[in-house]
Amino acid sequence: TAIGARTSESQTHREMACGLSTPVGFKNGTGGSIEVAINAVKSSARPHSFLGINMQGRSSVVRTRGNSYGHIVLRGGGDGANYDTVSIARAENSLAKAKFASNIVVDCSHANTSKDYNRQSVVMSDCVQQICDGNRSIVGLMIQSNLEGGNQPIPEDRSKLRYGCSVTDPCVDSPTTERMMRS
Repeated sequence: TAIGARTSESQTHREMACGLSTPVGFKNGTGGSIEVAINAVKSSARPHSFLGINMQGRSSVVRTRGNSYGHIVLRGGGDGANYDTVSIARAENSLAKAKFASNIVVDCSHANTSKDYNRQSVVMSDCVQQICDGNRSIVGLMIQSNLEGGNQPIPEDRSKLRYGCSVTDPCVDSPTTERMMRS
């Protein structure tokens, strides 16, 4: 599960994450700061009690144990990319200072590519090289992929939508994804 850059600060999302039994990644803020993501990991790791809906559909107090599987997702930001070795080392230090394991997922798109989805393979190759050179903190990579490359607006006439083409962020196409994965 991943919580986006604009919602990593949301208490509702942090509460939801603390009740999940799956790993949850929190993206760094759009400005580039990873503190928001680290604070979200910290918050979601603790037990919470909050108003919610029970299994019978009634309002109730929901109690969670916390989610110890939180990690940060580096997406870059207003300050530029944050997947390079220096940025990864800074993230490792910040996680260690917060007493968390250095589990980092790198988003190969967004500001890490200067919003050019075709550069995702460059980011991925750099991260793979870091892993080959001994980095153990990078535990995953995210790519934005779909059947067709690019993206499309949602037309008034929905029948004009191209099947397999994103209506949100631009993506690499399937053949490019396959080449990236095989390389």
